[in-house]
Amino acid sequence: MKVLVAEAISARGIEALKERFDVEVRTDLSPEQLVAEIAAYDALVVRSATQATREVIEAGINLKVIGRAGVGIDNVDVEAATERGIIVCNAPTSNIVSAAEQTMALMLSMARKTPQANASMKQGKWERSKFTGAELYEKTLAVIGLGRIGSLVAARARSFGMNLVGYDPYVSESRAAEMGVTLYENVDDLLPLADFITVHLPKTKDTIGMFGAERFALMKDGVRLVNTARGGIYQVEALADALKSGKVAGAAIDVYEIEPCTESVLTGFDEVLLTPHLGASTSEAQSRAGEQIAEYVILGLEGRMVPTAVNVAPVPPEVMERVGPYIDITQDMGAMLAQFARGGLEALDVMAVGQLAETDTRILRTAALKGLLAKVTDETVNFVNADFLAEQRGIVITETKSSEARDYISMVVLRGETPYGSVEIAAALVGKNDEAHVVTLMGYDMDFPPSKNMAFFCYPDRPGIIGKVGTILGEREINIGSMQVGRTETGGQALMALTVDASLDAELLEQIRLAASMDSAWYVEL
Repeated sequence: MKVLVAEAISARGIEALKERFDVEVRTDLSPEQLVAEIAAYDALVVRSATQATREVIEAGINLKVIGRAGVGIDNVDVEAATERGIIVCNAPTSNIVSAAEQTMALMLSMARKTPQANASMKQGKWERSKFTGAELYEKTLAVIGLGRIGSLVAARARSFGMNLVGYDPYVSESRAAEMGVTLYENVDDLLPLADFITVHLPKTKDTIGMFGAERFALMKDGVRLVNTARGGIYQVEALADALKSGKVAGAAIDVYEIEPCTESVLTGFDEVLLTPHLGASTSEAQSRAGEQIAEYVILGLEGRMVPTAVNVAPVPPEVMERVGPYIDITQDMGAMLAQFARGGLEALDVMAVGQLAETDTRILRTAALKGLLAKVTDETVNFVNADFLAEQRGIVITETKSSEARDYISMVVLRGETPYGSVEIAAALVGKNDEAHVVTLMGYDMDFPPSKNMAFFCYPDRPGIIGKVGTILGEREINIGSMQVGRTETGGQALMALTVDASLDAELLEQIRLAASMDSAWYVEL
């Protein structure tokens, strides 16, 4: 088989490919030449400049793998590749060490005012007293987001003798303890404790603008902040105000909402260190990207599982015929479970019940993980890499089967174990159209199809609750699509499930919970 390397990657990556395949390095191809010549190759390796467009992919009649030597895949038409059964993979872990080290470099430089002192020296000055800094030793570092990079930062900060606190709703206390991090359920609770704060969060509607004036007010006076994750997590204007007031003693920023960023209100502050998105800019990260993508291209061409593939792996038609109707609902249940599992998920069991237990249901396990992990990570999660990502997060996955049918011919049951106990969701196909419904939830009998916006309330069963919920939502002009109530017994505990036409913010959810004296409330979004 033939591999076309269209951009420069590490020599070791090229060597690994050449040990198995006929490799041509052609870094001078124009887009038109690439289209004209791609048909001769089984794999294409690119970095960020070469565009693997639909035209290129459709011309690549022999293409089996497209490898991106780096983290992003914006320059690859994944949809076109998927339509043609081409694996698209990247090297998502190639830069994590570099990003963690950049975080530490910024933290140290900010604490010791190293860039300012360097600039002063180059102006011919000697101003020792002006640049008195702060030690990291015995200071408290808050790590917001304990994924791959956050956990590496925690390990490095621990070696400096820092006290570690952290927030990550999808990491268990036991996993945090292994990292030496004291975990908090609410980010607001750890802000007053921290001398330094570093964020390692994905870019979502919840994280962009996450730190504004209210949260800056909660922080310790003289706190120092770092952001090497995503631009916009700190609200820039609010951060500028906090710097002016002295609430924030320093900030080190490597990422921006709009890049390249050549103008910012932060450039006017001597205590702010700004770098042009250098988290992955090391020769080692670039070399590692080449080596990793070579490894994954080899796996793909040899027909083995590619752990970083970003598109769907094929499923035999005979399996898809039987399990296909359950894939979407299982993925939805995984997403729901992620949002119910407070304290982080430690283990997940995927059970096939009834006739479904008689076939190969591995794709359902993957669907559950895909739904689950898509809610807790900024990495692309698909039917190939879901198991790999779950393993990286320390989630124990099991599959069980029971041919004994209960109330339905077949069911899929997901049971997640959290530090606070288990959470269980089950689904089945119901009605003459075999519509997928959630049929049990947290021990309560239910019967509803999942919806984009859902709310759930657990409370002691008593009259008037439904009316209070409906009144408050009506006042907010939020329409209820459906309502289900399950209960253990009359006057016992009850669970209310609502589908609504708009999202519910945390404030509204808490208002409803308090007004109706409920035990727990969740908003779940698919």
